Amino acid sequence: MKAYVAVTDGEWYDFLSGRPDLDEVNFWRPSAETSFRALKPGELFLFKLRAPANWIVGGGIFRHFSMVPVSLAWDTFKEKNGAPDLAELRRRIEKHRLDKPGDTENYKIGCILLEQPFFFPRGQWTPTPKDLVLYGPGKTYDLASDRGHELLNQLRAALSARPEWPTLSADETDLHGKPILVVPRLGQGTFRLVVTDTYQRRCAITREKVLPVLEAAHIKPVSEGGDHRIENGLLLRSDVHTLFDSGYLTIAPDFKLFVSRRLKEEFRNGEQYYRLNGQKIWVPPHLSDRPNREFLEWHADTVFRA
Repeated sequence: MKAYVAVTDGEWYDFLSGRPDLDEVNFWRPSAETSFRALKPGELFLFKLRAPANWIVGGGIFRHFSMVPVSLAWDTFKEKNGAPDLAELRRRIEKHRLDKPGDTENYKIGCILLEQPFFFPRGQWTPTPKDLVLYGPGKTYDLASDRGHELLNQLRAALSARPEWPTLSADETDLHGKPILVVPRLGQGTFRLVVTDTYQRRCAITREKVLPVLEAAHIKPVSEGGDHRIENGLLLRSDVHTLFDSGYLTIAPDFKLFVSRRLKEEFRNGEQYYRLNGQKIWVPPHLSDRPNREFLEWHADTVFRA
């Protein structure tokens, strides 16, 4: 397993460290020029303050990286972006951008999405590794290496202070003796962007690709015992999402779309949706990302207005 130590500033840390019970945060980058490939989902992401305050002050479990317009980042994560409102988020982002965007420009930013975030109080700050370049963007450490073990040992005492923070003891290793972390479930905001990217930013039914009208839908709602899992998600255009949640549309386990006859009976309309009746939806190429059969059966049996 690897860990990545990144650089943040005091504003982001101060704002979020004072907010209890965070399940996820967006560690944003001010531009979307480069991707983030230093970690795999489930590995440890740490952040240090800018020099001269060279201390590791928190971290989280890396789950996903996405490049999205700043408005979507705000709509998805709100204060979990580390700012009280969109105007302040833009101010903090633009302070680190080389260009000078206009007041209405919806520029893209990089979003490093972290689950189970933790923020150490000052007395538990951890020294930054000596080989980390003070003014660089960050550094990756193999936790099975000598340097990685040193970093891990420094973190254990601080992580053990709160039971809700990630734990990583000497006993938590895989068959090869490498340290592992238990990967937490997706938060709601991360679920939205993971579903958006997994479905290649197009509606699974209409193939609409205008991002502001696309929504991450739950097949089985959280209120009914569903959760934020990719196999419980679909990317749908907003009107299609409304009809799906209301039971006027459903998707069979073979991924065929069915439109309820009650749509026409109750509203005397719906031709654009009936044209799609019986067609197969688009699903992600990886089997583990596709809609779960049991969730689809639940929706057809429980929600669909047959």
